[in-house]
Amino acid sequence: MNVVVIGASGMIGTRVVKELVSRGHKVTAVARDPSRIPAEPGVTAMKADVNNDDLAAVIRGNDAVVSAYGPGPGNEQLVIPATQALLTAVKQAGVRRVIIVGDAASLFVAPGITLLNSGHLPEQWQAIAKAHSDLLELLRTTNLAAGLDWTYLSPAGFIQPGERTGKFRIAKDDLVVDEKGESRISAEDYAVALVEELARPQHVRERFTVGY
Repeated sequence: MNVVVIGASGMIGTRVVKELVSRGHKVTAVARDPSRIPAEPGVTAMKADVNNDDLAAVIRGNDAVVSAYGPGPGNEQLVIPATQALLTAVKQAGVRRVIIVGDAASLFVAPGITLLNSGHLPEQWQAIAKAHSDLLELLRTTNLAAGLDWTYLSPAGFIQPGERTGKFRIAKDDLVVDEKGESRISAEDYAVALVEELARPQHVRERFTVGY
């Protein structure tokens, strides 16, 4: 499979690229600074931005696109127009399969209560959480991704670099917690779940989540 990874130099993007290559896939790793992408067989690093008019040309001829785009602090709402521009480019390129690296805050922690509106989300994460919650709603209720086989993958409540175990639990809209009530996933295992969804789609046109 030939896959374009947007935001390939970030914490999650780098691990998605590594997981894809380990399974024999070819990757076009897109970043604003491609020098941050390690040179390795199977990876073509490219400089591009989600708002560039030539992004469709980068995507054309590939089988799928992974968006690990993350706006910087203070620009959280840019995730919506940036994703809109990306999906437009995907359609122009004639590619159907898209997986979006999402956020955990729209997951339910109790009936009718999401992590975002539970009162337990730290202040510094609320802006990006609200932006991603709005993005997911747009994907579900508008024609933003019309004609595309999209998937939105929410991590657990806490994600950081760690160990690749290949062992985790999957849910759809409820936060996955362990026996201690903690919600965690390593970035490596998140990448495993994402690449497995690419290889064997189970959540087309919907959100799912992973955690220990």
